[in-house]
Amino acid sequence: MNTKIFLFFCCCLMQIAARAQAANEILWDKYGVPHIYAQSAGRMYYEFGWAQMHNHANLLLRLYGQARGRAAEYWGEKYLASDKQVHLFDVPSQAGRNYAAQNPLFRGMLDSFVNGINDFAKAHPDAISQENHQVLPVTGTDVLAHGIRVIFLTFVAGGDLGAASRKSGAGSNSYAVGPSRSANRDAMLVANPHLPWGDLFTFFEAHLQSPGFNAYGAAVVGIPVLCIAFNDHLGWTHTVNPIDACDRYQLSTHGDSYMLDSVPIPFEKRSVILKIRQKDGSVTAMTQTFTYSRHGPVLNVNGKQDQAVRIAGWNNPDVLYQWHRMAQAHDRKEFEDALKMMQLPMFNVIYADDAGNISYLFDGNVPMRAEGDWKYWNGIVDGSHSRYIWQQTLSYDNLPKLSNPPSGFIQNANDPPWTCTYPPLLDAHKFPAYLSPQGMSLRPQRAVNLIRNKYDITLAGLVHLKLNTGMEAADRFLKELLAYVDKSPDTMALQAALVLKKWDGATDTNSRGAVLFARWYDKINADMFRRPWDPSDPVATPCGLKDTGKAVRLLAEAAREVIKEYDSLNVAWGDVYRFRIGHFNYPANGGSEKYGIYRTIYFSGDSSGRQWAVAGDSYVAITEFGRRVKARVLLSYGNASEPGSKHMGDQLQLLSRKEMRIAWLSKKEIKMNLEQVEKF
Repeated sequence: MNTKIFLFFCCCLMQIAARAQAANEILWDKYGVPHIYAQSAGRMYYEFGWAQMHNHANLLLRLYGQARGRAAEYWGEKYLASDKQVHLFDVPSQAGRNYAAQNPLFRGMLDSFVNGINDFAKAHPDAISQENHQVLPVTGTDVLAHGIRVIFLTFVAGGDLGAASRKSGAGSNSYAVGPSRSANRDAMLVANPHLPWGDLFTFFEAHLQSPGFNAYGAAVVGIPVLCIAFNDHLGWTHTVNPIDACDRYQLSTHGDSYMLDSVPIPFEKRSVILKIRQKDGSVTAMTQTFTYSRHGPVLNVNGKQDQAVRIAGWNNPDVLYQWHRMAQAHDRKEFEDALKMMQLPMFNVIYADDAGNISYLFDGNVPMRAEGDWKYWNGIVDGSHSRYIWQQTLSYDNLPKLSNPPSGFIQNANDPPWTCTYPPLLDAHKFPAYLSPQGMSLRPQRAVNLIRNKYDITLAGLVHLKLNTGMEAADRFLKELLAYVDKSPDTMALQAALVLKKWDGATDTNSRGAVLFARWYDKINADMFRRPWDPSDPVATPCGLKDTGKAVRLLAEAAREVIKEYDSLNVAWGDVYRFRIGHFNYPANGGSEKYGIYRTIYFSGDSSGRQWAVAGDSYVAITEFGRRVKARVLLSYGNASEPGSKHMGDQLQLLSRKEMRIAWLSKKEIKMNLEQVEKF
C-alpha cells in the first residue's frame, strides 16, 4: 500500500476513533442534570445507569434491596413488613418472568443500564456506604422488580395496600394548550407531578441522546427510562387517574378453605425463609407462609386472612419498553402506537406536539366487569362468587380519550376524565359505570378557571399560570364570609375580618391572611355548603354557606388559635410554611389541594409550629413545541440525594421565589453552564 494512502487511512481511523470517544460522554450542568451523548441506545442507557448512581447511588441500592425482598436481611427488622409484601406478591419471580419476556432489543438496553450501575460501583466504591455494598451487583431482574414495586404495589394497588402514595395525596397537574390559545400558535404542555419528596418517589432529571433519540425529562430513581419527557417533536406527562385497577375481595373462610360459588376451595400456600439482621450484626431466619386464593394474594389484616387482592396488568412485561418507545416517537402516530401496547396499568396521558396536536387519554388496565358501578368496585367486593373474578381488561379503543377539543386546552388535576376540558365533552354515561367516578375537587376547578378565559398564552404566561398560589376556596367563600362578619357583634371575628380584607387571596411567602383563612376553612365541612358540587355546574360548585352564624363562630375560633400559636393574626404564610432540605431553609409558597391551590405543596408540622414541605410540586416542565423546542423546568428538591451533594436542595431558592430554570437543550447552551464532563 502506498505510504501516503496508508498514513491517510490511519489518520481517518484516528479521527473516527476520537469522534467515537467524544460521542460517549455525560455533560453535567450546574444543577446536576446529566446531558448524555452516546453512539447507540445501549451506550445511552449505560451512561444513564452510571448517572443515576452518580447522584443517587445509596438511595438506588436501597430501593433495589427492598425490591429483592431482602431489605431486612441487609438493614434490619424495620424493613420486615416491606419484605413480606414483596414476597406475598412474589415480586422477584414475576420480575424474572418479565425479564425473560422482554423485547430482545430493549433487554439489551436494560442490561446496559445495569452494567452502568455496576461499573460505577466498581469505579467509585467510596461513594457507596458500607452497608449498601452488599446489594451489588445489580441485575436486570432487580430493576424490573423495583418497577413492579413502584408502579403496581405503590400506585395501582396503593389504596388497597395502604401505600404512602395514597396517604400523602400523590397526584399531579397538567395542561396541554392548543394553537388556538397560544400566542405563537404552538402547542404547549405543562408536566407537574406531585409526589412525596424522597424514597421511591424521588425524580431524577436527565437529557438522553443517541442516534434517533433525543429526550429530556425525568425518571423515578431506579427506573431506567424517562417516565415524563419531551423531545424535538412531542411530549407527554402523566397524572394519577381515578382508576380502579385493583380490587380487594372479602372471602368467606372455613379453616384452610374459602367458599367460591358455594364450594369450599383449599387455599394455596407458599413458604419463604426471611432473614433479619439484628442490631449486633448477626442474622436470624424465620419462615413466613403466604396464602393465595383464585382472586389473588391473601392479605393479613389485623391478624385475619380473609381478604384477597387482584391487580390488573400484573403480568405486563413491557411497561419500561413502552416508555422508551413513547420517548423515541417522532410524531403522533408513533406515539399512539406506543400507547396501544397497553402496558401502563394506570395514569392519564396528556400530550402535545409540534404539529399543534393536543390530546388526553385515560390510560390503564381497567378490568372488564359484567356488572357493578364505581362505588361497588371501589369498595370491598364480595369474594364468594367467581363471576366477580375478572379476567380481561378494556381495550385501548374503549378508554376515554380526547384530541384537539374546540376549547383549545386540556387539563387534568387528578379529576375523572369527564372534565378534561371545559365545557366538558366526554359523556360518562357512554362508558361503563365502574370505569371512573364523577366529581371535581377545588384544585381541578382552579385549573379550569385559571385558563378558561385566557388566550394568546405565551410560554411565560403558562409558567405564570402554573405558579399561581391563589386559593379557589377563598374566591368561592371569602366575600360571603366577610359580609356575614360585618353584621356580627363578635369582636374576634371582626378583628379577623380586618386582616382578611387586606389579604391578596394567595399563598405567596408574604401573603398575610392566608394562614387565618386556611385555619377557618379546615373547620368547614361539606354539610355547611348551601349548594354541593353539581355536575351541571362543575367549576363553580360547591358554593354558598348555609349556617352563617356557625361560619362566623368558626372564624373567631380560628383567629384565637392563630393568635395563640403565632402571636399575630397577620402572620405571613412564609413564616409558618417553609422549604427545608439540609442547610437550605426558605419561606414557602403554595399549599394543599384542599384549598384549591394549583401550586400544590403538602406540609408536615413539628413542635415549633412551623410546617415543612414534604410533598407536592416535584418535577415541573413547561414546554413550547415551536420551530425550536423551548422549556422551563424545576426539580424542587434538587437532582441528587447523596449526602454532601451540592445539588441536594439547591433549587429550593428558585421554588421559594416562584422561578423556573431554562432547560438547556443544545450543546452550546450546556457547555456555557457546564459543571463536569465524564467521557466513556
